[in-house]
Amino acid sequence: MGFQRRGEPGAEIPVYTDGHRSFDLRGITDDLTGGFWASDGIARARAAHAAGELPELAGADTLRLGAPIATPGKIVCVGLNYTDHAAESGLAVPTEPVVFMKDPFTIVGPYDDVLIPRRSVKTDWEVELGIVIGRTARYLEPEDDVDDVIAGYTVSHDVSEREFQLERGGQWDKGKSCESFNPLGPTLVPADEIDDPQNLGLRLWVNDIPRQDGNTRDMIFSVHHIVRYLSQFMVLRPGDLINTGTPAGVALGLADAPYLRAGDVVRLEIDGLGGMQQRMVPA
Repeated sequence: MGFQRRGEPGAEIPVYTDGHRSFDLRGITDDLTGGFWASDGIARARAAHAAGELPELAGADTLRLGAPIATPGKIVCVGLNYTDHAAESGLAVPTEPVVFMKDPFTIVGPYDDVLIPRRSVKTDWEVELGIVIGRTARYLEPEDDVDDVIAGYTVSHDVSEREFQLERGGQWDKGKSCESFNPLGPTLVPADEIDDPQNLGLRLWVNDIPRQDGNTRDMIFSVHHIVRYLSQFMVLRPGDLINTGTPAGVALGLADAPYLRAGDVVRLEIDGLGGMQQRMVPA
């Protein structure tokens, strides 16, 4: 079971999924916002579905899939969180999480086009596990239950322009915040339906060529560590998205792999969370 948003951009319908069936959530929420997650939205949706109170959404499969969350207050990203990716990037394994921010308006649907920025020469791919925050978190301690503040998990594509990121001023945000640079989805799977977020395979293909094949067990900093760590420096609020890093296999670290160009197709998936696909088009 999970949560999706279907419909044209700006007019998505919140949906509760059960197998291949989609149920309309508009009777209990206008959208899958931070307020929905914070107000026990997952439990309310499950209860309404069990009681037969959610109407099935007619023609759901014909509607565009949007990102499974409405625009978050912030996207927080963790860089170099897999040893093999740090090595291929020629950078030292970090002793603390490398943290940067990404424009929340980069989020697009899982099958939407990705815009190659003007003057881009190094647009790159990154499959990542996305964490969606469900409750306000600040100064979490080791004894605190991190699972209690996580609404769920989803597939995140942290598209990056490496020249903008690494060669244009020494900070990463410019290479991460270009329009459409965070496809997300297709589904938010509640945290309690994922047995172990530290044992999920991540895979990515470019034009059907396998490029990334990793597992979240190889993270340097675990999901729980990341959430606790970030809560020491900022307030994590319901609906916020955390991108947890990518395994090896990005163009930056592959001598024989060209960067993305218009017309390329990227396909990615994570065990238990589904998959998505984007075509690259000129901005």
